[in-house]
Amino acid sequence: MKQQIRPAAVAGTFYPADAHELRDMVQSYLSQSKPQSGKAPKAIIAPHAGYIYSGPVAASAYINLKSVQGKISKVVLLGPSHRVPLRGIATSTATHFSTPLGLIPVDQESIPRLNELTVVRSNDEAHALEHSLEVHLPFLQQVLGEFTLVPLLVGQVSPEDVDRALSLLWNGPETLIVISSDLSHYHDYETAKQLDRQTSQAIESLDYKNIHYENACGRDPLNGLLYLAQRFGLHATNIDLRNSGDTAGTHDKVVGYGAYLFQ
Repeated sequence: MKQQIRPAAVAGTFYPADAHELRDMVQSYLSQSKPQSGKAPKAIIAPHAGYIYSGPVAASAYINLKSVQGKISKVVLLGPSHRVPLRGIATSTATHFSTPLGLIPVDQESIPRLNELTVVRSNDEAHALEHSLEVHLPFLQQVLGEFTLVPLLVGQVSPEDVDRALSLLWNGPETLIVISSDLSHYHDYETAKQLDRQTSQAIESLDYKNIHYENACGRDPLNGLLYLAQRFGLHATNIDLRNSGDTAGTHDKVVGYGAYLFQ
């Protein structure tokens, strides 16, 4: 198969374009985080903003994967589409996704299986400039090493349809599910803290019916995971809950970030 590479779109803006600088930044965030006790997660939720804002929160989730480096061989990564209006779930025809840290092969066995679902379609336009998946890739490269990727952009779709897609790829401990989502957007600091605490409680109780777009921009893939977690008897644990006012921003208009483990 001829290589078709989806190039990095937000290197140099959301995160450093220089490989050494990027590697050092990710490692710095990871070194400031401590893994939770217990077994490795089957799924995580982590944010997708610029690294100076959300990187520390994302690292609090990703540090928990260090212990399974070499054991996870496939990552199913789901996030919202910010630039292209989207219904259903969009796969990519790319054979590799690129970051300054190297190429990540797209899992060529999973994509055809997903494309058989009526709610799934290939859509390279949606993937071309989207940051919600891309910003997770350097973290994954740093903590996992080599793996294949299933990149999925999720538009307006039911939790049940996301569940169907995830169920196809659930497999065993070699497969990790990553949901990309920020929380509330552009409230003042105290209002955001209150709103995000409520959303966090809903996530931890797997209450997919009460998480809306104003609570989490990735609510569609997030709610699909919560729906599936109920069926599979998984437990969600919040390990970090902050906002841009806690990391690198002002307190007048903040964006909320949460990190969660599903076991």
